[in-house]
Amino acid sequence: MSDSNRPGKPLILAIANQKGGVGKTTTAINLAAGLAELGARILVVDLDPQGNASTGLGIEAPDRLKTSYDLLLDRPDLDEVVLPTRTDNLFICPANADLASADIELAANEKRSQLLREALRQQGMERFGFDYILIDCPPSLSLLTVNALIACDSVLVPLQSEFFALEGLSQLMLTIREVRGTANPALKIEGVLLTMYDKRNNLSQLVEGDARQNLGDLVFRTMIPRNVRVSEAPSYALPVLSYDPTSKGSEAYRALAREIAVRHGLVAQQEPAL
Repeated sequence: MSDSNRPGKPLILAIANQKGGVGKTTTAINLAAGLAELGARILVVDLDPQGNASTGLGIEAPDRLKTSYDLLLDRPDLDEVVLPTRTDNLFICPANADLASADIELAANEKRSQLLREALRQQGMERFGFDYILIDCPPSLSLLTVNALIACDSVLVPLQSEFFALEGLSQLMLTIREVRGTANPALKIEGVLLTMYDKRNNLSQLVEGDARQNLGDLVFRTMIPRNVRVSEAPSYALPVLSYDPTSKGSEAYRALAREIAVRHGLVAQQEPAL
């Protein structure tokens, strides 16, 4: 499944939005599961002190002996921090509340903004054969998020289909521009993903129209619908693709995974039906 143009080098994708409740962790979990279904090997790095991605992928708190906190600050053995999940081809570097103090501890480190980049490129990571590394960022523009932006190749921004949705993007875009101008000049915006979309709701349609008018091709064709199965799945510690494979939410995340995989040449573009 690995792209022949990226031998041994996974594509690193940060999923970021400083606003909470936009479907960021849900997208990290289910995009990862969708890419894994396509045959890619995926690592999710849970960089949120709440650890919701870890819980949503079935890693119980007592099993998080080594976490992304250790990955940043202590460089543990990768086999201790990269854990398998119940989904084939899908692994996670879990998080717990220790990360809440990471900003303070990182501040004293001269390489404080580069630590995740170095950790994800350290010797030994290539043996896992990951095609993608997805970083679930905290809902803030903290030093943890800056680490993710410096470590990644591109940023996926979930955008809830609600009033004033676009206004919250300005600070994130400014931070991306600053990172691109200093520490990561190759940083790209993978795209903006409309989440919690309700096609029966005029407001959702207005937000979509506004986003596509202002952001153009940056907005993914795929939109994630408001779907009860997507909301239920984390309580069963499963991606929605495993919890209810035929739900509209599962279909949407599969479509998103394919849209991204086609873009990066990991799967072939399907010819339109005649």
